[in-house]
Amino acid sequence: MTFSLTGHCARTDMVGVAITTSSISVGSRCPHARGGLGAVATQNITDPSLATRVFERLDAGDSASEAVATVMEGRANADFRQVAVVDMAGRTGHFTGTQILGTNRVVEGNHCIAAGNLLSSLEVPAAMTVAFEGNLDAHLADRLLRGLEAGLAAGGEEGSVHSAALVVHHVHPFALVDLRCDWDDDDPVGILRRLWTDYEPQMQAYLDRAIHPGVAPSYGVPGDL
Repeated sequence: MTFSLTGHCARTDMVGVAITTSSISVGSRCPHARGGLGAVATQNITDPSLATRVFERLDAGDSASEAVATVMEGRANADFRQVAVVDMAGRTGHFTGTQILGTNRVVEGNHCIAAGNLLSSLEVPAAMTVAFEGNLDAHLADRLLRGLEAGLAAGGEEGSVHSAALVVHHVHPFALVDLRCDWDDDDPVGILRRLWTDYEPQMQAYLDRAIHPGVAPSYGVPGDL
């Protein structure tokens, strides 16, 4: 039903998630990140509020594994949830309930964690972490996206995926990257790749407009002086 890659960049301290699924608008409920705290993927039968609880624990000083354990212990409906977390030290934590759909697996890598359910193969998460770990000099968004593409190439889900999302946070209280394909019949991950290709050259300009508007480039629209 869903597979994701949650990661931390040791070089830049960025955190983020790349994710794809068979249902609509995965970016609206499953990938979560906060600069200075970490990143969380909440999936299977999703409860987005779990991410808020995990961030509260990370902010209180818990590691990724401690945060997940505390949040999920004794929680109602936990058996239906799959959660993957990375913190600012690159440590990872996860939870997979007993009612997770189909073939499922979690693989913890170097500053990353891949998780999936209803998978076509147990090799999908491992392929994602290998791709992430093999591109240390690339932007975190690109590394996450390469991991997602590797998971798809390794077989992905049992059925077709229809939505995909990519979110990255850095030092600001808003996303540096927040891209998504809410629905496509054929290739949502490919659409996400094209969005990143188009957005990356403009990313710094949009950041400047938020924090340094006086020196930001013009918009290039009629009436813009």
